[in-house]
Amino acid sequence: MSAVTAPRSVTSLAGPALPAISFLARLPAAICPIGTLLMLTELNGIGRAGLAAGMLWTGQAVGGPPLGRMADRLGHRKVVLAASLANAAAIAALVAAVLADAPAFAEAVLALLVGLTVPQIGPLSRTRWISLTGDDPGLTGRALSFDTTIDEISFMAGPALAGLTVMLIHPVAGLLLAGLLIAVFGVLFALHPTAPRGSGVRTAGGATTALLSPALGVLFAMALLQGMIWGSANAGISALAQHLGDPGKAGFVWGAMAVTSALAGMAVTLRPGKQDLTVRLRIAITAQAVLLLPLLAVEGFLGAAAAVAGIGIAVAPHLIALFGLAERVAPPTRMGEAMSLLGSGLIVGQGIAALAAGQLAERFGHGAAFNLTCAAGAAAVLVAVALVRTAPFAREAKAL
Repeated sequence: MSAVTAPRSVTSLAGPALPAISFLARLPAAICPIGTLLMLTELNGIGRAGLAAGMLWTGQAVGGPPLGRMADRLGHRKVVLAASLANAAAIAALVAAVLADAPAFAEAVLALLVGLTVPQIGPLSRTRWISLTGDDPGLTGRALSFDTTIDEISFMAGPALAGLTVMLIHPVAGLLLAGLLIAVFGVLFALHPTAPRGSGVRTAGGATTALLSPALGVLFAMALLQGMIWGSANAGISALAQHLGDPGKAGFVWGAMAVTSALAGMAVTLRPGKQDLTVRLRIAITAQAVLLLPLLAVEGFLGAAAAVAGIGIAVAPHLIALFGLAERVAPPTRMGEAMSLLGSGLIVGQGIAALAAGQLAERFGHGAAFNLTCAAGAAAVLVAVALVRTAPFAREAKAL
């Protein structure tokens, strides 16, 4: 299949509107954490900002799998519609509380509510493509690669939009933009004709279809370690920027990873290669571990941007293989929950590593944070090499 027909074979399944809608609908999930942090840092101080942002991330991690499960049971339309409207309302309430100088506890509770109601557009979008592609493994792989690339672009654009709106308009502008986007495009995603109906969670015998399996547990561990790589590297970049006297540049340095990752994801979509997904995952995570090593020598912005851009080359191929393997091993009736579970693994890993790396950087400098990044990369390689093998991740593994 040519580089031109590969993307067309995916978008022809649902039309070009669905990718555009899903991209704009998942931007709020990328805007809200950094938008909350920037808003509260400027208006109420870094202490309250860190608390609220941490609560928001916690809400995202905890709320993801239950929302995914409800979408599997009741259908995307009802669940995503309700979650999108609830998320927009929670964002508006958080902004109102901040402008009214509400207590820190109230801000934290509302931030948690914002996280809990994130509609899980990314995981459910992947579930939707799996449903649309049916029993064609090649087309499913291209669709998941394409959707992961959209994720990477939103990962880059969300924080950038939050920073620009806060800088150019007002501290609350980033969150207001997020609320508007989810109220419009979250609803459009919910109402799109491709929204799957609820498939139920019970088998013919009446038993609940099992979600967890050894194979899915390994994939969750890989997601957790990938999140730790991101969280610790991000903390190290922020510590380096603070050390160099220009904290504002940290976001632009970090954005270099999203650019190269998006390009790598598009390359994989166009030319997926013939190796099994397990082989591709092991290659990508090993390449990422090697590409992390230049961080240990970083001392300035240019070197940091180059190192981060290099890491991005391996990120999308790893995530494409990760979610592709999840499609193999997760029960079809609980695919949304499985994809959301992996998304929560990424978020939890980021939070744990960001906290630990921040403490290390404060005591020993940015290099200590990057040591943790490289250690997480090495651990991911060990897990992949030891546990990500073809047999447990064959399509028959759905019966595990």
